[in-house]
Amino acid sequence: MSDQTTTAPEVDDLETQRRANEAAGSDTPTEGPFAGLALEDDGMPSEVDLLNGLRAVIDPEIGYNIVDLGLVYEVAKIPEEGEVNVLMTLTSMGCPLTEVIHQQCSVILGAMPGVEAVDVEFTFSPPWSPDMMADYVREELRAMGMNV
Repeated sequence: MSDQTTTAPEVDDLETQRRANEAAGSDTPTEGPFAGLALEDDGMPSEVDLLNGLRAVIDPEIGYNIVDLGLVYEVAKIPEEGEVNVLMTLTSMGCPLTEVIHQQCSVILGAMPGVEAVDVEFTFSPPWSPDMMADYVREELRAMGMNV
Protein backbone atom coordinates (compact mmCIF):
# COMPACT_ATOMS: atom_id res chain seq x y z
CA MET A 1 0.00 0.00 0.00
CA SER A 2 1.36 3.41 -0.97
CA ASP A 3 1.90 6.06 1.65
CA GLN A 4 2.07 8.96 -0.82
CA THR A 5 0.06 12.07 -0.17
CA THR A 6 -0.31 15.25 -2.16
CA THR A 7 -0.06 18.48 -0.24
CA ALA A 8 -0.13 22.15 -1.12
CA PRO A 9 3.30 23.67 -1.74
CA GLU A 10 4.98 25.05 1.34
CA VAL A 11 5.41 28.82 1.48
CA ASP A 12 9.21 28.51 1.81
CA ASP A 13 9.34 26.25 -1.29
CA LEU A 14 7.43 28.82 -3.33
CA GLU A 15 9.72 31.64 -2.25
CA THR A 16 12.79 29.54 -3.07
CA GLN A 17 11.38 28.77 -6.53
CA ARG A 18 10.60 32.46 -7.16
CA ARG A 19 14.13 33.46 -6.25
CA ALA A 20 15.63 30.71 -8.42
CA ASN A 21 13.57 31.82 -11.41
CA GLU A 22 14.56 35.43 -10.79
CA ALA A 23 18.27 34.55 -10.51
CA ALA A 24 18.08 32.53 -13.73
CA GLY A 25 16.44 35.46 -15.49
CA SER A 26 13.48 33.31 -16.39
CA ASP A 27 9.86 34.39 -16.20
CA THR A 28 8.56 30.95 -17.14
CA PRO A 29 9.30 28.31 -14.54
CA THR A 30 10.38 24.93 -15.83
CA GLU A 31 9.87 23.22 -12.50
CA GLY A 32 8.09 23.83 -9.25
CA PRO A 33 4.42 24.46 -8.57
CA PHE A 34 3.98 26.90 -11.47
CA ALA A 35 5.87 24.93 -14.14
CA GLY A 36 4.25 25.47 -17.49
CA LEU A 37 1.92 28.22 -16.28
CA ALA A 38 0.82 30.09 -19.38
CA LEU A 39 1.39 33.82 -19.34
CA GLU A 40 -0.77 36.34 -21.09
CA ASP A 41 0.56 38.87 -23.61
CA ASP A 42 1.24 41.26 -20.71
CA GLY A 43 3.80 38.80 -19.28
CA MET A 44 1.66 37.89 -16.27
CA PRO A 45 -0.65 35.00 -15.40
CA SER A 46 -4.33 35.52 -16.15
CA GLU A 47 -6.59 36.76 -13.36
CA VAL A 48 -8.19 33.29 -13.34
CA ASP A 49 -4.76 31.68 -12.77
CA LEU A 50 -4.01 34.21 -10.01
CA LEU A 51 -7.33 33.40 -8.34
CA ASN A 52 -6.61 29.68 -8.66
CA GLY A 53 -3.21 30.27 -7.04
CA LEU A 54 -5.00 31.73 -4.03
CA ARG A 55 -6.74 28.37 -3.60
CA ALA A 56 -3.49 27.25 -1.96
CA VAL A 57 -4.17 29.70 0.89
CA ILE A 58 -6.09 27.83 3.56
CA ASP A 59 -8.01 29.64 6.28
CA PRO A 60 -6.34 28.11 9.35
CA GLU A 61 -9.46 28.31 11.51
CA ILE A 62 -11.92 26.76 9.06
CA GLY A 63 -9.62 24.55 7.00
CA TYR A 64 -10.84 25.53 3.52
CA ASN A 65 -9.22 27.75 0.93
CA ILE A 66 -9.96 31.47 0.97
CA VAL A 67 -11.42 31.47 -2.56
CA ASP A 68 -14.02 28.79 -1.93
CA LEU A 69 -14.86 30.37 1.41
CA GLY A 70 -15.83 33.49 -0.54
CA LEU A 71 -13.22 35.67 1.16
CA VAL A 72 -11.64 36.93 -2.07
CA TYR A 73 -13.66 39.73 -3.65
CA GLU A 74 -11.33 40.77 -6.46
CA VAL A 75 -7.98 39.96 -8.04
CA ALA A 76 -6.63 42.61 -10.39
CA LYS A 77 -3.27 43.06 -12.04
CA ILE A 78 -1.25 46.07 -13.12
CA PRO A 79 0.96 44.58 -15.85
CA GLU A 80 3.09 47.70 -16.30
CA GLU A 81 4.35 47.24 -12.75
CA GLY A 82 4.04 43.46 -12.47
CA GLU A 83 1.70 44.05 -9.55
CA VAL A 84 -1.26 42.02 -8.34
CA ASN A 85 -3.91 43.56 -6.11
CA VAL A 86 -6.12 41.35 -3.98
CA LEU A 87 -9.25 42.71 -2.31
CA MET A 88 -10.54 40.32 0.29
CA THR A 89 -12.25 40.03 3.63
CA LEU A 90 -12.03 37.81 6.67
CA THR A 91 -14.68 35.80 8.46
CA SER A 92 -14.51 38.23 11.38
CA MET A 93 -13.03 41.67 12.07
CA GLY A 94 -10.94 40.43 14.95
CA CYS A 95 -9.35 37.54 13.06
CA PRO A 96 -6.06 36.80 14.85
CA LEU A 97 -4.55 35.21 11.75
CA THR A 98 -4.80 38.19 9.39
CA GLU A 99 -1.02 38.43 8.97
CA VAL A 100 -0.69 34.70 8.24
CA ILE A 101 -3.28 34.91 5.47
CA HIS A 102 -1.70 38.11 4.14
CA GLN A 103 1.75 36.50 4.04
CA GLN A 104 0.52 33.35 2.34
CA CYS A 105 -1.27 35.39 -0.37
CA SER A 106 1.84 37.49 -0.95
CA VAL A 107 4.27 34.58 -1.13
CA ILE A 108 2.11 32.36 -3.34
CA LEU A 109 1.21 35.05 -5.86
CA GLY A 110 4.74 36.49 -5.69
CA ALA A 111 6.14 33.11 -6.70
CA MET A 112 4.17 33.17 -9.95
CA PRO A 113 6.09 34.23 -13.05
CA GLY A 114 5.70 37.88 -14.00
CA VAL A 115 4.50 38.93 -10.55
CA GLU A 116 6.87 41.43 -8.97
CA ALA A 117 4.66 42.84 -6.19
CA VAL A 118 1.51 41.83 -4.35
CA ASP A 119 -0.82 44.15 -2.48
CA VAL A 120 -3.44 42.53 -0.25
CA GLU A 121 -6.16 44.83 1.03
CA PHE A 122 -8.68 43.71 3.63
CA THR A 123 -12.16 45.17 3.65
CA PHE A 124 -15.28 44.48 5.65
CA SER A 125 -17.68 46.03 3.16
CA PRO A 126 -19.59 44.04 2.25
CA PRO A 127 -19.28 41.91 5.36
CA TRP A 128 -18.60 38.22 4.80
CA SER A 129 -21.42 35.75 5.34
CA PRO A 130 -21.70 31.98 4.88
CA ASP A 131 -23.81 32.64 1.77
CA MET A 132 -20.55 33.63 0.02
CA MET A 133 -19.09 30.12 0.38
CA ALA A 134 -19.00 27.65 -2.48
CA ASP A 135 -21.87 25.20 -2.17
CA TYR A 136 -19.60 22.22 -1.53
CA VAL A 137 -17.94 24.01 1.42
CA ARG A 138 -21.27 24.89 2.98
CA GLU A 139 -22.52 21.31 2.54
CA GLU A 140 -19.37 19.80 4.06
CA LEU A 141 -19.46 22.16 7.04
CA ARG A 142 -23.15 21.35 7.60
CA ALA A 143 -22.30 17.64 7.46
CA MET A 144 -19.81 18.30 10.28
CA GLY A 145 -22.58 19.85 12.35
CA MET A 146 -21.83 23.52 11.75
CA ASN A 147 -24.72 25.92 11.36
CA VAL A 148 -23.91 27.62 8.07
